[in-house]
Amino acid sequence: MPSDTAGSWTPVALSADLPAATVIPAWTPAGSIALWRSQSGRVSASSDRCPHRGMRLSHGFVRGEALSCIYHGWSYSPAGGCIRIPAHPDLEPPETIRVAVHKVEEAGGVIWVAAGEAAAHPPHFDDLVPVRSLTVESDIGALEDAAGTKIDPLGLVRIADLPWVRLLSTEQVDCTLVHVMSEKGRSSPSDRTAASRIAETVRRRAEARQREVA
Repeated sequence: MPSDTAGSWTPVALSADLPAATVIPAWTPAGSIALWRSQSGRVSASSDRCPHRGMRLSHGFVRGEALSCIYHGWSYSPAGGCIRIPAHPDLEPPETIRVAVHKVEEAGGVIWVAAGEAAAHPPHFDDLVPVRSLTVESDIGALEDAAGTKIDPLGLVRIADLPWVRLLSTEQVDCTLVHVMSEKGRSSPSDRTAASRIAETVRRRAEARQREVA
C-alpha cells in the first residue's frame, strides 16, 4: 500500500509482465490506468478512457511509440496528446484532445506509478528481485495475519515461514495486489519456485481469513 515513506507511488506491475509494444490494465488510488510500453521500451501510464467514446485504452494496442484505442483507432503519445485520427488522416488533432497521464518509473524490475504529488522517486529495493505477481482476494489485515508479520512503511510484508521472501503489497478495491520478491542471494530457479509456492500458501490463508470475517 502507499505509505508516507513511499510518497504516493504505487507498485502497479512487474517489468517482466509488460514486454515491448503491449498495454495492460492497472490500478492506482486515483483510479484505473492503461499501463503500456512502446516499441522502443518506454513505459507510460495513461488514463484508461479514450476521450472520443469512452472505450478503455487498456483494451487497445501499441504501435510504435503510441497507444491506440481499439474502437476507432485514435492514437495518443506518451505525453497524452492525440496524434492520429484514422478517419481523418490529413487532420492534425487539436491540442485539446488528450488523455491524462501519470508519472511512471521503473526500478529493480518493478513499475511504479505516482498518484498525485509523489516523492521524488519510488523506493528502490536493491537487495530484492521480483518473482511474480498475484491477486489476493483479501485486505491487507488478512494478508498480514496469513504471513505472520506486519506490513512495513515501504509496503513489504515478510513471510514468517520463509523470511527471505517479501510481499510488496498494494490494497485495491476488494483485493490486494501482491508482487512476490526474494532476497538477491535466493534467486535460483528452485528458490523462485519455493517463493512462489509459499506466496500461494499465504494467499489461500489470507482469503480463508477474509471469508471468516465477511
